[in-house]
Amino acid sequence: MNLSSRTIAILIALLVACVLTTYARIGPTLPFREAFLAAGITVAACFLLIYLSFEALIFKEINGIYAGLEHIKRKEFKKLSNKFLFRPEPVKRVRDEILQMAERRQQELDELVRLQALRREFLADVSHELKTPLFAAQGFVHTILDDEDDEIDLATRRKFLAKAAASLDTLDALVQDLVTIAQLEKGVVRMRRQRFDLIVLVREIFELLEQQAARRGTHLELFPPSLPETGLLVVADRNRIRQVLINLIDNAIKYGRDKGRVVVSLVESGRSVRIAVRDDGAGIAPEHQGRIFERFYRIDKSRSRESGGSGLGLAISKHIVEAHKSTIKVKSTVGEGTTLEFKLNKPKSGAVGSAA
Repeated sequence: MNLSSRTIAILIALLVACVLTTYARIGPTLPFREAFLAAGITVAACFLLIYLSFEALIFKEINGIYAGLEHIKRKEFKKLSNKFLFRPEPVKRVRDEILQMAERRQQELDELVRLQALRREFLADVSHELKTPLFAAQGFVHTILDDEDDEIDLATRRKFLAKAAASLDTLDALVQDLVTIAQLEKGVVRMRRQRFDLIVLVREIFELLEQQAARRGTHLELFPPSLPETGLLVVADRNRIRQVLINLIDNAIKYGRDKGRVVVSLVESGRSVRIAVRDDGAGIAPEHQGRIFERFYRIDKSRSRESGGSGLGLAISKHIVEAHKSTIKVKSTVGEGTTLEFKLNKPKSGAVGSAA
Protein backbone atom coordinates (compact mmCIF):
# COMPACT_ATOMS: atom_id res chain seq x y z
CA MET A 1 0.00 0.00 0.00
CA ASN A 2 1.49 3.34 -1.09
CA LEU A 3 0.56 5.96 1.54
CA SER A 4 1.53 9.58 1.26
CA SER A 5 3.19 11.51 4.05
CA ARG A 6 -0.04 13.36 4.77
CA THR A 7 -2.03 10.12 5.06
CA ILE A 8 0.47 8.56 7.46
CA ALA A 9 0.60 11.76 9.52
CA ILE A 10 -3.20 11.79 9.77
CA LEU A 11 -3.27 8.12 10.83
CA ILE A 12 -0.64 8.71 13.51
CA ALA A 13 -2.49 11.73 14.80
CA LEU A 14 -5.82 9.87 14.90
CA LEU A 15 -4.36 6.84 16.66
CA VAL A 16 -2.49 8.85 19.28
CA ALA A 17 -5.55 11.00 19.83
CA CYS A 18 -7.78 7.95 20.22
CA VAL A 19 -5.41 6.23 22.64
CA LEU A 20 -4.84 9.31 24.74
CA THR A 21 -8.54 10.14 24.79
CA THR A 22 -9.46 6.62 25.87
CA TYR A 23 -6.72 6.60 28.49
CA ALA A 24 -7.85 9.94 29.80
CA ARG A 25 -11.37 8.62 30.23
CA ILE A 26 -10.61 5.27 31.83
CA GLY A 27 -7.04 5.63 32.97
CA PRO A 28 -7.59 6.95 36.53
CA THR A 29 -9.84 4.03 37.40
CA LEU A 30 -7.45 1.39 36.05
CA PRO A 31 -5.05 -0.54 38.22
CA PHE A 32 -1.36 -0.04 37.71
CA ARG A 33 -0.97 -3.19 35.60
CA GLU A 34 -3.71 -2.24 33.13
CA ALA A 35 -2.45 1.35 32.93
CA PHE A 36 1.05 0.10 32.19
CA LEU A 37 -0.38 -2.21 29.49
CA ALA A 38 -2.29 0.67 27.89
CA ALA A 39 0.85 2.80 27.85
CA GLY A 40 2.79 -0.05 26.23
CA ILE A 41 0.15 -0.47 23.57
CA THR A 42 0.28 3.30 22.87
CA VAL A 43 4.07 3.26 22.53
CA ALA A 44 4.01 0.18 20.33
CA ALA A 45 1.35 1.61 18.04
CA CYS A 46 3.12 4.95 17.68
CA PHE A 47 6.46 3.22 17.13
CA LEU A 48 4.98 0.96 14.50
CA LEU A 49 3.38 3.80 12.55
CA ILE A 50 6.43 6.06 12.80
CA TYR A 51 8.65 3.20 11.65
CA LEU A 52 6.31 2.55 8.73
CA SER A 53 6.36 6.23 7.84
CA PHE A 54 10.16 6.20 7.69
CA GLU A 55 10.06 2.99 5.69
CA ALA A 56 7.49 4.34 3.23
CA LEU A 57 8.71 7.91 2.88
CA ILE A 58 12.47 7.72 3.25
CA PHE A 59 13.86 4.25 2.60
CA LYS A 60 11.42 3.51 -0.21
CA GLU A 61 12.13 6.87 -1.84
CA ILE A 62 15.88 6.35 -1.53
CA ASN A 63 15.49 3.00 -3.25
CA GLY A 64 13.45 4.80 -5.93
CA ILE A 65 16.28 7.31 -6.38
CA TYR A 66 18.80 4.51 -6.91
CA ALA A 67 16.44 2.82 -9.36
CA GLY A 68 16.03 6.08 -11.26
CA LEU A 69 19.79 6.60 -11.39
CA GLU A 70 20.17 3.12 -12.83
CA HIS A 71 17.70 4.03 -15.59
CA ILE A 72 19.72 7.17 -16.30
CA LYS A 73 22.95 5.17 -16.49
CA ARG A 74 21.26 2.89 -19.02
CA LYS A 75 19.90 6.02 -20.80
CA GLU A 76 16.33 4.82 -20.29
CA PHE A 77 14.97 8.32 -19.82
CA LYS A 78 11.46 7.37 -20.95
CA LYS A 79 11.04 5.12 -17.91
CA LEU A 80 11.44 8.05 -15.52
CA SER A 81 8.35 9.77 -14.20
CA ASN A 82 7.67 13.20 -15.70
CA LYS A 83 5.06 14.17 -13.09
CA PHE A 84 7.38 16.37 -11.08
CA LEU A 85 5.10 19.34 -10.37
CA PHE A 86 2.79 19.99 -7.42
CA ARG A 87 4.14 17.21 -5.22
CA PRO A 88 3.82 18.20 -1.56
CA GLU A 89 6.05 15.43 -0.19
CA PRO A 90 9.55 16.89 0.46
CA VAL A 91 11.40 13.60 0.01
CA LYS A 92 9.75 13.03 -3.38
CA ARG A 93 10.65 16.56 -4.42
CA VAL A 94 14.26 15.84 -3.50
CA ARG A 95 14.08 12.59 -5.47
CA ASP A 96 12.70 14.35 -8.53
CA GLU A 97 15.35 17.07 -8.39
CA ILE A 98 18.12 14.49 -8.06
CA LEU A 99 16.81 12.54 -11.04
CA GLN A 100 16.45 15.70 -13.13
CA MET A 101 19.97 16.79 -12.24
CA ALA A 102 21.38 13.34 -12.98
CA GLU A 103 19.57 13.25 -16.33
CA ARG A 104 21.00 16.65 -17.28
CA ARG A 105 24.50 15.60 -16.26
CA GLN A 106 24.22 12.38 -18.25
CA GLN A 107 23.11 14.30 -21.32
CA GLU A 108 26.00 16.74 -20.84
CA LEU A 109 28.41 13.83 -20.61
CA ASP A 110 26.98 12.34 -23.79
CA GLU A 111 27.44 15.69 -25.54
CA LEU A 112 31.04 15.94 -24.27
CA VAL A 113 31.76 12.46 -25.60
CA ARG A 114 30.30 13.45 -28.98
CA LEU A 115 32.35 16.66 -29.07
CA GLN A 116 35.48 14.74 -28.08
CA ALA A 117 34.94 12.35 -30.98
CA LEU A 118 34.44 15.29 -33.36
CA ARG A 119 37.63 16.90 -32.02
CA ARG A 120 39.64 13.75 -32.64
CA GLU A 121 38.15 13.46 -36.12
CA PHE A 122 38.92 17.12 -36.83
CA LEU A 123 42.54 16.81 -35.65
CA ALA A 124 43.02 13.70 -37.77
CA ASP A 125 41.59 15.46 -40.82
CA VAL A 126 43.70 18.59 -40.27
CA SER A 127 46.90 16.59 -39.87
CA HIS A 128 46.12 14.63 -43.03
CA GLU A 129 45.24 17.73 -45.06
CA LEU A 130 48.39 19.52 -43.92
CA LYS A 131 50.68 16.56 -44.53
CA THR A 132 49.49 15.87 -48.07
CA PRO A 133 50.73 19.11 -49.75
CA LEU A 134 53.65 19.43 -47.35
CA PHE A 135 55.05 15.98 -48.13
CA ALA A 136 54.49 16.54 -51.85
CA ALA A 137 56.47 19.80 -51.83
CA GLN A 138 59.12 18.24 -49.60
CA GLY A 139 59.54 15.30 -51.98
CA PHE A 140 60.02 17.49 -55.08
CA VAL A 141 62.48 19.81 -53.33
CA HIS A 142 64.56 16.96 -51.85
CA THR A 143 64.66 15.23 -55.22
CA ILE A 144 66.33 18.31 -56.68
CA LEU A 145 68.65 18.78 -53.70
CA ASP A 146 69.77 15.14 -53.74
CA ASP A 147 70.76 15.36 -57.43
CA GLU A 148 74.49 15.71 -56.88
CA ASP A 149 75.54 14.55 -60.38
CA ASP A 150 73.21 16.94 -62.24
CA GLU A 151 71.28 14.04 -63.75
CA ILE A 152 68.09 16.13 -63.74
CA ASP A 153 67.98 18.65 -66.58
CA LEU A 154 66.86 22.25 -66.16
CA ALA A 155 63.36 21.67 -67.58
CA THR A 156 62.69 18.83 -65.12
CA ARG A 157 64.01 20.94 -62.25
CA ARG A 158 61.63 23.74 -63.16
CA LYS A 159 58.80 21.23 -63.44
CA PHE A 160 59.55 19.82 -59.97
CA LEU A 161 59.82 23.31 -58.49
CA ALA A 162 56.51 24.29 -60.11
CA LYS A 163 54.83 21.24 -58.54
CA ALA A 164 56.41 22.03 -55.17
CA ALA A 165 55.16 25.62 -55.46
CA ALA A 166 51.65 24.39 -56.33
CA SER A 167 51.64 22.11 -53.27
CA LEU A 168 52.76 25.00 -51.07
CA ASP A 169 50.05 27.21 -52.57
CA THR A 170 47.52 24.51 -51.64
CA LEU A 171 48.96 24.43 -48.12
CA ASP A 172 48.77 28.21 -47.87
CA ALA A 173 45.14 28.22 -49.03
CA LEU A 174 44.27 25.55 -46.45
CA VAL A 175 45.92 27.53 -43.64
CA GLN A 176 44.12 30.69 -44.76
CA ASP A 177 40.80 28.81 -44.75
CA LEU A 178 41.50 27.52 -41.23
CA VAL A 179 42.30 31.04 -40.04
CA THR A 180 39.15 32.38 -41.71
CA ILE A 181 36.83 29.81 -40.19
CA ALA A 182 38.42 30.28 -36.74
CA GLN A 183 37.83 34.04 -36.99
CA LEU A 184 34.26 33.54 -38.19
CA GLU A 185 33.49 31.18 -35.31
CA LYS A 186 34.89 33.71 -32.82
CA GLY A 187 32.88 36.49 -34.42
CA VAL A 188 35.91 38.75 -34.95
CA VAL A 189 35.33 39.12 -38.71
CA ARG A 190 33.35 42.26 -39.51
CA MET A 191 30.83 42.08 -42.31
CA ARG A 192 31.18 45.27 -44.37
CA ARG A 193 27.63 45.68 -45.54
CA GLN A 194 27.00 47.70 -48.67
CA ARG A 195 24.51 47.92 -51.52
CA PHE A 196 25.48 46.03 -54.64
CA ASP A 197 23.91 44.43 -57.69
CA LEU A 198 23.55 40.68 -57.19
CA ILE A 199 23.04 40.05 -60.93
CA VAL A 200 26.38 41.69 -61.77
CA LEU A 201 28.13 39.62 -59.07
CA VAL A 202 26.71 36.31 -60.34
CA ARG A 203 27.71 37.07 -63.93
CA GLU A 204 31.18 38.01 -62.74
CA ILE A 205 31.49 34.61 -61.02
CA PHE A 206 30.20 32.85 -64.15
CA GLU A 207 33.05 34.43 -66.13
CA LEU A 208 35.55 33.35 -63.44
CA LEU A 209 34.37 29.71 -63.47
CA GLU A 210 33.60 29.53 -67.17
CA GLN A 211 36.70 27.52 -68.13
CA GLN A 212 36.21 25.07 -65.25
CA ALA A 213 32.60 24.52 -66.31
CA ALA A 214 33.64 24.13 -69.97
CA ARG A 215 36.06 21.31 -69.08
CA ARG A 216 33.11 19.28 -67.80
CA GLY A 217 30.69 20.52 -70.42
CA THR A 218 28.57 22.17 -67.74
CA HIS A 219 26.25 24.99 -68.76
CA LEU A 220 25.91 27.86 -66.26
CA GLU A 221 22.47 29.49 -66.23
CA LEU A 222 20.98 32.50 -64.47
CA PHE A 223 17.27 32.21 -63.62
CA PRO A 224 14.84 33.71 -64.34
CA PRO A 225 15.94 34.89 -67.77
CA SER A 226 13.90 38.10 -67.48
CA LEU A 227 15.73 39.68 -64.53
CA PRO A 228 15.27 43.41 -63.90
CA GLU A 229 17.39 45.53 -66.22
CA THR A 230 17.89 47.97 -63.36
CA GLY A 231 19.64 45.24 -61.37
CA LEU A 232 18.80 43.40 -58.15
CA LEU A 233 20.19 45.27 -55.15
CA VAL A 234 20.97 43.62 -51.81
CA VAL A 235 22.72 44.78 -48.65
CA ALA A 236 25.61 42.50 -47.64
CA ASP A 237 29.38 42.12 -47.60
CA ARG A 238 30.04 41.82 -51.32
CA ASN A 239 33.41 40.08 -51.03
CA ARG A 240 32.10 37.53 -48.51
CA ILE A 241 28.97 36.77 -50.53
CA ARG A 242 31.20 36.44 -53.59
CA GLN A 243 33.20 33.83 -51.65
CA VAL A 244 30.00 31.97 -50.74
CA LEU A 245 28.70 31.91 -54.30
CA ILE A 246 32.07 30.77 -55.69
CA ASN A 247 32.07 27.88 -53.20
CA LEU A 248 28.49 26.86 -54.00
CA ILE A 249 28.81 27.15 -57.78
CA ASP A 250 32.22 25.45 -57.76
CA ASN A 251 30.76 22.51 -55.80
CA ALA A 252 27.79 22.35 -58.18
CA ILE A 253 30.16 22.09 -61.15
CA LYS A 254 32.28 19.40 -59.46
CA TYR A 255 29.41 17.23 -58.32
CA GLY A 256 26.96 17.87 -61.14
CA ARG A 257 26.69 15.67 -64.20
CA ASP A 258 29.10 15.89 -67.11
CA LYS A 259 27.49 18.09 -69.76
CA GLY A 260 24.89 19.04 -67.19
CA ARG A 261 23.43 22.33 -65.95
CA VAL A 262 24.12 24.54 -62.95
CA VAL A 263 21.33 27.04 -62.36
CA VAL A 264 21.60 30.08 -60.09
CA SER A 265 18.14 31.44 -59.23
CA LEU A 266 17.55 34.97 -57.93
CA VAL A 267 13.99 35.40 -56.70
CA GLU A 268 12.63 38.43 -54.86
CA SER A 269 10.58 37.55 -51.81
CA GLY A 270 9.21 40.52 -49.91
CA ARG A 271 12.11 42.43 -48.38
CA SER A 272 14.70 39.81 -49.29
CA VAL A 273 16.16 37.98 -52.27
CA ARG A 274 16.39 34.18 -52.31
CA ILE A 275 19.59 32.88 -53.91
CA ALA A 276 19.57 29.20 -54.91
CA VAL A 277 22.32 27.17 -56.62
CA ARG A 278 21.02 23.95 -58.21
CA ASP A 279 22.90 21.11 -59.90
CA ASP A 280 21.68 17.93 -61.60
CA GLY A 281 24.20 15.58 -60.03
CA ALA A 282 23.88 12.42 -57.98
CA GLY A 283 22.32 14.22 -55.02
CA ILE A 284 23.04 13.86 -51.31
CA ALA A 285 21.65 11.03 -49.20
CA PRO A 286 19.58 12.13 -46.18
CA GLU A 287 22.17 10.82 -43.69
CA HIS A 288 24.80 13.18 -45.15
CA GLN A 289 22.70 16.31 -45.52
CA GLY A 290 23.04 17.33 -41.88
CA ARG A 291 26.84 17.09 -41.95
CA ILE A 292 27.96 18.62 -45.24
CA PHE A 293 28.65 21.96 -43.50
CA GLU A 294 31.07 20.37 -41.02
CA ARG A 295 34.75 21.08 -41.44
CA PHE A 296 36.52 18.53 -43.67
CA TYR A 297 33.38 16.44 -44.03
CA ARG A 298 33.25 14.84 -47.47
CA ILE A 299 30.81 12.43 -49.03
CA ASP A 300 33.23 11.43 -51.79
CA LYS A 301 36.63 12.04 -50.22
CA SER A 302 38.82 10.79 -53.04
CA ARG A 303 37.06 12.90 -55.63
CA SER A 304 37.28 16.00 -53.45
CA ARG A 305 41.03 15.64 -53.05
CA GLU A 306 41.50 15.14 -56.76
CA SER A 307 39.50 18.31 -57.32
CA GLY A 308 41.72 20.22 -54.92
CA GLY A 309 39.07 21.06 -52.33
CA SER A 310 40.07 21.74 -48.73
CA GLY A 311 36.81 20.50 -47.23
CA LEU A 312 36.24 23.90 -45.59
CA GLY A 313 34.33 25.75 -48.31
CA LEU A 314 30.82 24.89 -47.15
CA ALA A 315 31.72 25.38 -43.48
CA ILE A 316 33.04 28.88 -44.26
CA SER A 317 29.98 29.63 -46.41
CA LYS A 318 27.66 28.59 -43.56
CA HIS A 319 29.35 30.98 -41.11
CA ILE A 320 29.33 33.87 -43.60
CA VAL A 321 25.63 33.42 -44.36
CA GLU A 322 24.77 33.14 -40.65
CA ALA A 323 26.72 36.37 -40.03
CA HIS A 324 24.22 37.96 -42.43
CA LYS A 325 21.32 36.70 -40.23
CA SER A 326 20.37 34.00 -42.73
CA THR A 327 20.70 30.23 -43.10
CA ILE A 328 21.84 27.92 -45.89
CA LYS A 329 19.21 25.27 -46.58
CA VAL A 330 19.82 21.97 -48.36
CA LYS A 331 17.28 20.36 -50.67
CA SER A 332 18.52 17.19 -52.33
CA THR A 333 17.15 14.02 -53.85
CA VAL A 334 19.42 11.10 -54.67
CA GLY A 335 19.74 10.78 -58.43
CA GLU A 336 18.12 14.13 -59.17
CA GLY A 337 20.49 16.79 -57.84
CA THR A 338 21.04 19.26 -55.01
CA THR A 339 19.92 22.81 -54.27
CA LEU A 340 21.60 25.07 -51.72
CA GLU A 341 19.82 28.31 -50.97
CA PHE A 342 19.92 31.32 -48.65
CA LYS A 343 18.44 34.81 -48.44
CA LEU A 344 19.87 38.34 -48.40
CA ASN A 345 18.06 41.50 -47.41
CA LYS A 346 17.14 44.15 -49.95
CA PRO A 347 18.17 47.72 -49.13
CA LYS A 348 15.71 49.98 -47.44
CA SER A 349 14.88 53.21 -49.17
CA GLY A 350 17.68 55.68 -48.55
CA ALA A 351 19.99 52.99 -47.02
CA VAL A 352 23.72 53.59 -47.11
CA GLY A 353 26.64 51.24 -46.86
CA SER A 354 27.85 50.31 -43.39
CA ALA A 355 30.04 47.86 -41.51
CA ALA A 356 28.62 45.39 -39.04
